[in-house]
Amino acid sequence: MFNDFEILEEDTPVHLQVKQYIKRLILKGALQGDQKLASTRELGQQLGVSRNTIIAAYEGLEEEGFVYTLKGKGSYVAALSNISAATGDAVPSWQTDWSTRLNGYARQAVELDRMKRGIRASKNTISFTSIAPDERLFDLENVKRAFLDRMAIEGNVLLNYGYAKGYKPLIEVLMRYMEQKGVDLQGKDMLITSGFTEGFDLILSALGKNSGGTVLCENPTHHTAIKNLKLNGFAITGIPMEHDGIDLRELERALSERSYDCAYFVPSYHNPTGIVTSPGKRIALMKMMAEHQIPVIEDGFNEELRYSGSHALPLIATAGRGNGVIYIGSFSKVLFPGLRVGWVLADRELVDYLESIKRARNIHTSTLDQSVLFQYLHNGHLEKYLKKARAEYKRKYEWTRLCCEKYIPFAKVSGDGGLHLFLEFEDNFETHRLLEACSAKGVIFTPGDMFFTDGGGGNTMRIGFSRVAESDIDTGLRIIGEMAAKQLRG
Repeated sequence: MFNDFEILEEDTPVHLQVKQYIKRLILKGALQGDQKLASTRELGQQLGVSRNTIIAAYEGLEEEGFVYTLKGKGSYVAALSNISAATGDAVPSWQTDWSTRLNGYARQAVELDRMKRGIRASKNTISFTSIAPDERLFDLENVKRAFLDRMAIEGNVLLNYGYAKGYKPLIEVLMRYMEQKGVDLQGKDMLITSGFTEGFDLILSALGKNSGGTVLCENPTHHTAIKNLKLNGFAITGIPMEHDGIDLRELERALSERSYDCAYFVPSYHNPTGIVTSPGKRIALMKMMAEHQIPVIEDGFNEELRYSGSHALPLIATAGRGNGVIYIGSFSKVLFPGLRVGWVLADRELVDYLESIKRARNIHTSTLDQSVLFQYLHNGHLEKYLKKARAEYKRKYEWTRLCCEKYIPFAKVSGDGGLHLFLEFEDNFETHRLLEACSAKGVIFTPGDMFFTDGGGGNTMRIGFSRVAESDIDTGLRIIGEMAAKQLRG
């Protein structure tokens, strides 16, 4: 009966593996209730492990109620409180056809989930699909120090439930951080979220109507935002981009045609184009939103990755004491995305509503994650890390742009910073077809159509360079250029 046991996990104590093995035999009915187990010495010899290992395994099984001991007689299998399937009297199993049970939300989520249908990169593939930070830059030692510092101060508290609104010390630090960006904090409050996506979804669930809603945004725009807008039932009106931001003439035309429940903008290092909206256009944009009384959701994506030029005020800063802008912030692309922490800065009354929605959904964001981020910021490591990260990403940005211009001169390149560039080919060019050819050569990228609100963008692509070595950037873009030239020649 015990002939099939083998040690499978080197990092897991052997007595735990033995315990789990015997537990499986009991649950499957291979060991019956009140059946005597082999002695610790005998079973140790059968399994090729020490007697102490079996003693520890039996003790663990007894603690969990799977085994009982009779003094002087040995260990026995406990009768399960629920009827074993092996007796024939078990609750009958049945198969549910889940496809008939799912609602439209679940079906649409699958349809919009491009990650499931994307090309998987093999080990030697040069992948330009990611815009996540390079983990080789992570400030691991100071993160460890922040964790240990905080746990030493209030470890018991951090491992318990937290508050839906967020960890107060972190909120205070982030409020000061936003004030340094030029934001007037009067009448405003903050909610801590599990990254950008949760914050955006909370806002949409509060602003949407029973029949959905209407939203203005740049076209193209953040694919995750498009997914969440559609899942929340919003009708999306996308406004084309120019080299310095959204096309104000097209925006004015859209505003004259209908009313909107909200607008969503990514003014800095826009995803996917990398464009930074100019200061003048930011002011003009906000004047139009104020005139039409449209709440603005501002995505602070990559604001910290400025490589050149002067600082551009966030839209929420240009609004002064006005309460019409909702700012979503996150350090995911510049610090550590594994710490799922973001924030929503908005009117105090709105944050109060969002707090209640969050409490109903997931109680609170991980207090442990929040506290580690707080301590890291409190210890003064953010600016040091950003200085190092900016230098590295700036070098890669400039090299990637140079390679694009060298190998793909027939494509228009945009991107003023951040972790990616955006390429646009002639109108009838198909980047999905190019992806197939490049994939066969060991290079993949992100076709741009997924970022468009109106089904366009089939001639565009996003190049993420943050996690690609400089030599691979050169090789990969050379291959893309060669395959694109071949495709253009027909």
